Amino acid sequence: MAEIPQHLPSLEWIRVFEAAARLGSFTAAANELGLTQAAVSQRVRNLELHLGTQLFNRQPRGVILSTQGEAWLPHVQAALTQLLHSAANLFEQPRRKITIAASGSVIELWIVPRLGEIARRLPHVQLSLETIQHLPDYERLEADFEIRFGTGNWPGREAKQLFVEELTPLASPILLRDPSRSWHDQPRIATSGPRAGWRDWSTEKGEPPPPVPTLRFDTFVQSLRAAEAGAGVLLASLALCVDAVESGRLRRLTEKTLRMEGGYWITWPRNRPPFAERAQLIECLAAPNGNDNRVAG
Repeated sequence: MAEIPQHLPSLEWIRVFEAAARLGSFTAAANELGLTQAAVSQRVRNLELHLGTQLFNRQPRGVILSTQGEAWLPHVQAALTQLLHSAANLFEQPRRKITIAASGSVIELWIVPRLGEIARRLPHVQLSLETIQHLPDYERLEADFEIRFGTGNWPGREAKQLFVEELTPLASPILLRDPSRSWHDQPRIATSGPRAGWRDWSTEKGEPPPPVPTLRFDTFVQSLRAAEAGAGVLLASLALCVDAVESGRLRRLTEKTLRMEGGYWITWPRNRPPFAERAQLIECLAAPNGNDNRVAG
């Protein structure tokens, strides 16, 4: 067995350097690693003394990588990634329970249609789903995965996009029975939250200001059920309404869509070791055609 060179710096120092370099902040690195800012600063300083070079330029409002630090960072990240993956491949035991936190609407309309495929591919896994009511709830959870709305950048987390949020008006055939009445004259349904609303739609499409919605719900799935019942026109997420459209419960009223900058991402803590089932679970949840995977019955 080859000897490990004794002059290698501490792996802990290297890990702290990678976090500080990636996050651009000793304070952010401290928060991610569960250390104090002073401890991060000391470990980086120890590493610099060991290497005989300055890795960061200290400034009054933070730190930036030096030329040497910038050149070394990709090598450090590649080595840490290889070490993490090799450990997972060689030593990880199968996970028996995996927890996913998401909004109730995402659980019902995106995750549930994919449960059949997950069960077929990971039959030994007990999947626990936790409903998120408000954004601060994420901070109180210790879920293996969280499904979040945004642009994919959260400190200390890896992320893979599930779908881009694209909106279009949908309505029940019940509401459209009178062909002489335009859908623009029908009642509107609104949903509170991060999605764009009817005013955004009108501005983007150059249409007259919309009527004030007669119904407003705090979850998308409630708005969807109201639209299916014929209560009004919903500015709906296409990705979450595949089944409603394909089954005929709702109809698209225009080919136009409003594409939002943000979307839904499955995220997980960067500092937790991987497990064997992670890649398969992410692949199942990221599949665009989850409705095709449901067990008939």
